[in-house]
Amino acid sequence: MTGEQIAERTHVTRAALRADLAILVMSGLLDSRSKVGYFYTGKSLLSFFTEELNTIKVHEIQSVPVVLPATANAYDAVVTMFLEDVGSVFIVEGQGVLTGVVSRKDLLKAALGPGDDLAKIPVKMVMTPLAKLIVTTSDESVVSAARKIIENEVDSLPVVRLLPEGGRAYKIVGRLTKTNLTRVLVDLAEGKRSDLS
Repeated sequence: MTGEQIAERTHVTRAALRADLAILVMSGLLDSRSKVGYFYTGKSLLSFFTEELNTIKVHEIQSVPVVLPATANAYDAVVTMFLEDVGSVFIVEGQGVLTGVVSRKDLLKAALGPGDDLAKIPVKMVMTPLAKLIVTTSDESVVSAARKIIENEVDSLPVVRLLPEGGRAYKIVGRLTKTNLTRVLVDLAEGKRSDLS
């Protein structure tokens, strides 16, 4: 449909429509071809939202990981969770090499043991070991990482970088939480996506 035809049907001048048509073309809802006019691209606003969400990488929204050394005890993990206001603490050796994670659930199980003193229980005894961890990387899409959180029913994922030693040796570089994911959805809904880059 040409610009003149649209103007005639909407009872406005073509000049009055020019800016609106330009915005619709720039947004991708309409396209235009010379000698053809304007036509609907078939994309909805939801498809634009989905496309935008799929371009966001984990490193754009990840937060700082809360870590404890593997030499810590379960009581240290409880105190760290409380002070940092987090639901899990990542356990590391050396220069940030990930060995496991301790969640509130892990600590609750340990605390319910008969007569156990959390200060005497090594954190390695209550943590989920690396072999059972689900991880993400900085360059993974947020949608893919969110799918891992849902499918594995976890509250957060360690953001890791593979170490040159090979195998399953990772350095922890961040964490991705449900709060990070919720924040990016709110930012997109409020048009703040440019602030994330």
